[in-house]
Amino acid sequence: MKNLLKKWNESSLVLRILGGLIIGVVLGLAVPQAAPIGLLGDLFVGALKAVAPLLVLFLVMTALARHREGQKTNMSRVILLYLLGTFIDGCVAVITSFLFPVTGIGEVLNTLLMNLVSNPVDALVNANYIGILAWAVLLGIALRKAGDGTKRALGELADAVSQVVRWIIGCAPFGVLGLVFNSISQLGIDSLASYGQLLLLLVGTMVFVALVVNPLIAFIFLHRNPYPLVFKCLWRSGLTAFFTRSSAANIPVNLKLCEELGLNEDTYAVSIPLGSTINMGGASITISILSLAAAHTLGISVDFPTAVVLCVLSAISACGASGVAGGSLLLVPLACSLFGISNDVSMQVVGVGFIVGVIQDSCETAINSSTDVLYTAVAELSQRPRAQRKV
Repeated sequence: MKNLLKKWNESSLVLRILGGLIIGVVLGLAVPQAAPIGLLGDLFVGALKAVAPLLVLFLVMTALARHREGQKTNMSRVILLYLLGTFIDGCVAVITSFLFPVTGIGEVLNTLLMNLVSNPVDALVNANYIGILAWAVLLGIALRKAGDGTKRALGELADAVSQVVRWIIGCAPFGVLGLVFNSISQLGIDSLASYGQLLLLLVGTMVFVALVVNPLIAFIFLHRNPYPLVFKCLWRSGLTAFFTRSSAANIPVNLKLCEELGLNEDTYAVSIPLGSTINMGGASITISILSLAAAHTLGISVDFPTAVVLCVLSAISACGASGVAGGSLLLVPLACSLFGISNDVSMQVVGVGFIVGVIQDSCETAINSSTDVLYTAVAELSQRPRAQRKV
């Protein structure tokens, strides 16, 4: 048994996850009444939701507490890329829209500001990542003058939480099996296919962003072929995030990749946890497309200026999206308010989002998480001499 477990852990996680996916499809078609199988998926997602808020809190807090004054980082450029990328992704999702009057922006800003001052315990319990981030930054800065023993203890605690996440990700094949089984057994392949047009629009936009928009942004900053770096980030980070469906839970994978790329630890130790909270280009795409789908379904004409406002609104909303599976869908009603769509109708759109979420949310998380590494690398490599920008 010990040897079998060792071989299991040494095998490719991606291949194990693919195996779980295939088995989930087969079982969903063959024995759809075997409901306990789906419990594996519920347990997996529940575990991710439970540990991800703690991970963000301790990693950001520890990184800031350990930072020594005078150390050079590229955080300002990383944050610029995060915000720019999220906004551009929202623009790509609504570029073909037409004009419509503007309403509802104040509610979004108010919600985000209230999340910033949320009670820290409530923020952890409710997975309010904006609130968690705010407290992590404040505590991290306050702990800069703490003793080395305190900082060392914080680091060990952060490492312990990261290890728990790795254990949970190691169970991803079983979690994926349960998630896929639930979708197939409850909805069937035919019912999933009925949403194919919407799913194709969502996934197609995300693929375009991953293979065209992001490489273009990287090329502008690096002035060299960006695709080796882009493909490495997609393969090592994006593919894992596709199956775990959690940007926060993918943080250890991204930290390891940044280390292998030879990036500055003082930068990526902060930028990667930060990116899992505010770098949400995939979420911006989802929010924009689903809210526009609701408007078009109701026959609401959308003008171009309003489409631009939607880009800004979706970017702001995406920054408040939870770093776990399906987090962006719950922000769709905020964007729908721009078109005067009632909450009842917008929640029906959210329901449709969960139906196509088996693939949509996976692609969204892959975009979000892989660009955490991509933008961190681009920010640092762009500061190096041109001859040293190859990875």
